[in-house]
Amino acid sequence: MMKRSRGVLNLLLWPLVSVLALSWGACSPAIERQDPLLVFAAASLADVMAEVGLECERSTGLPVRFSFAGSNTLARQIEAGAPADLFLSANRQQVERLQGAGRVEAGSTFAFAASSLVVVSRRHQEVRELASARDLLRFERLAIADPQAVPAGVYARRWLEAEGLWDSLAERVVPTLDVRAALAAVAAGNAPAAVVYSTDAEASSRVVVIYRPSSKRAPKVRFWAAIVAPAGRQPHSGVQPFIDQLRGEAGARLLAAHGFEVVH
Repeated sequence: MMKRSRGVLNLLLWPLVSVLALSWGACSPAIERQDPLLVFAAASLADVMAEVGLECERSTGLPVRFSFAGSNTLARQIEAGAPADLFLSANRQQVERLQGAGRVEAGSTFAFAASSLVVVSRRHQEVRELASARDLLRFERLAIADPQAVPAGVYARRWLEAEGLWDSLAERVVPTLDVRAALAAVAAGNAPAAVVYSTDAEASSRVVVIYRPSSKRAPKVRFWAAIVAPAGRQPHSGVQPFIDQLRGEAGARLLAAHGFEVVH
């Protein structure tokens, strides 16, 4: 249980998928505080980070808690004072936003993983693989995360603009809260296709990849980390052990198992 109050979290965080990992042992001597490490992470990292958190608990005794959402939503919450200890973003822009607001520790940011964009449709829907990006024009609706704010949607829009298709597809776009919501829209049959990360597609048995954009036109998707430490507040003593786990052999193994490219 947390020793310091975090009741404000209920006011700041909307009901998202949260992974609450249980402590597996006594705290490591290197970890001075017993209260859990709170990690705000991009929705697309939910599966792999749940496993990284458990590995961290097993090896250090550090209790880890997560809140998953679109990176822009999480950045806004941290900017408003949400008591996160570590921020894992699906793009660099949201990290820079918090740097400008003085909410993250200077020099603490780094890229740790990469993914790519793919187009998916519902499995057994009998949608043929697309021969080119222009084949997206045959869909009446296309689910993507909010292209104005959510990193996955921003990446998708940038790709479609590079293909010269955005103006034709913009009115057909079904914007979602985050990339996992776009994936769910297709899995549920509410949209015939979606642009998501390849790692999200691998996480669902209900969708199938029907197109992989050219790496020459699709932006490189990178995931960034930053230690949340507003002026006057020391970072959580468990942040570095978690980062060491994430960037170590165990983290690399788990990221690769979930389809991410490990970035050093």
